Formats: sequence, C-alpha cells, structure tokens
Amino acid sequence: MSVVTLSGEGAERLIAGGARVLDVRSPEEHEDLGHIPGAWLLPVDLIPAAPGLLRNRAAPVLVYCEHGVRSRMAAEFLIRAGFSAVHDLAGGMSAWRGAREFGPGVLRGPCSWLLETADLLPHRGPVLDVACGYGRHALLLGGAGYPVEAVDRDPEALAFTAETARALGLPVATRALDLEAGQPDLGKDAFDVVLVVHFLHRPLFPALRRALAPGGLLIYETFTREQAKLSKPTNPAFLLDPGELPRLCEGLEIVRQREGQFEGRHVAAIAARRPQ
Repeated sequence: MSVVTLSGEGAERLIAGGARVLDVRSPEEHEDLGHIPGAWLLPVDLIPAAPGLLRNRAAPVLVYCEHGVRSRMAAEFLIRAGFSAVHDLAGGMSAWRGAREFGPGVLRGPCSWLLETADLLPHRGPVLDVACGYGRHALLLGGAGYPVEAVDRDPEALAFTAETARALGLPVATRALDLEAGQPDLGKDAFDVVLVVHFLHRPLFPALRRALAPGGLLIYETFTREQAKLSKPTNPAFLLDPGELPRLCEGLEIVRQREGQFEGRHVAAIAARRPQ
C-alpha cells in the first residue's frame, strides 16, 4: 500500500464519492486561510489519534495541508497504521481551486481537555486509559512515548487499538475489562496518569484513586445533565450533576477544572493529583 497523490480535480471526485477529508494544518490556518467544506481539523502533531477517529481502514481518506509537506507525512502515517485508501492533495490548499470555507473548525481526535492539561503531564511514566474505545488517546500518548495500558470491555475496539499499536510500534497494551461489573482491578499505586474521557460509573472512582501512583494525575472529562437537552447521552446514570465531579474526586488535590459548554457539548472536567 502507498499514498495516492491527487490533483485538485481528482480530489473533488474523491470527496464527491464520500471520502473523509482531514485538514492537518493548525487551527489558525484552517480558520484564516480557508478549508475544504466538511474537512475534519486534526493538526499533524496529533495524527497518532487519527486511526481511532477514522476506524474504517478500507474507507477512502483525503489528507491535505497548505503546501503538501505535512499532509504527506500524515498520509504515510495512516498507511503504516494499516489504512489502505489514503490520498494526498498535491500542492495542498495553496493549489486548491475548489470550494473553500472560512471560519473556525472543531478539533477532531483527542479530547480538548487532554490537550489543555498536557502541560501537567509527567515527562514519562505509565498511563492508564480507562474506557479507551478505539484508542484515540492511547495511540496519541503512545506516540508521545508514554507506555499506555488501555482498558475497555469492547473486544472489537480493543483489537483495533492493539493491532494499530503493533503496526506503528507504539508502547500500548490493551486489556479487556468490564468497568461496571463488581470491583474492577485497575492496579494499585501503578500509574502516573489515569485518563477517563466520556465515561461515567460512579462506583469506579475508588479504583481510579487506587490506581494512581503517589503524585499521579487523574485527567477526567464527561457529560453533565445539561447535555441531555442537546443530544445523547440522556440517561442520568451517565450524566454528572452540577459541581459533582470535584466531590467524586475527594482525596485528590484539584489542579485544574472546568464545567460548561465546550465544542458544543456540556461537560465537566478535572485534573486532580494524588498527594505524595
């Protein structure tokens, strides 16, 4: 498999056929220089999250940047990850003559809260990705050199994550675990970072605290009750009450937090550290 380079006309035909389009430029370029309508914004330095975002390795993908250098790197990464229909826009947006939109885009791939708390991460150290799904965060952190254990109860998602990590040579291990059954064992004093995104099972919080090493950091974000007014989830069991997340993290030192509407979703998020 190799990257297919397309002219603007070829790219337009591919898009008309339903291809997913990735803009791997910066958010500023995406907004100010214009972007292909419907393109997903995923800057090239976050491209390890792309497999877990795209999932279907056989579906056509078009990658572009401003001049074609960053997009080539991103497209070759996707080929190594096992994607078989990856296309690169020749000359990038500087040569594009098709439809163009202006304005901000929503960052795809990793949770923005993880990016906003990245400065709090240790330089190295084991990470536990809880309810990892298809591995967008596990692969991103593995790509940054962190050894990651990714747990989930979905065997298909775990198999995808494990296969992608092997193909890319990333230090990501997967483990099948039903996080809502009994008292799941997440380890004790084992992880410098525990990450939970868009998953809520309140009885799990003691296990999350135990899994943290002294000085370890819990990074957590999930939906609040206000989200039910917009879209799923709507089950109160999966939605936080106002101000509830800090209470669930009792015993940890809150370093940073937010609650409200972000990227069109109502969420609460916290970064909290276990005392030394």
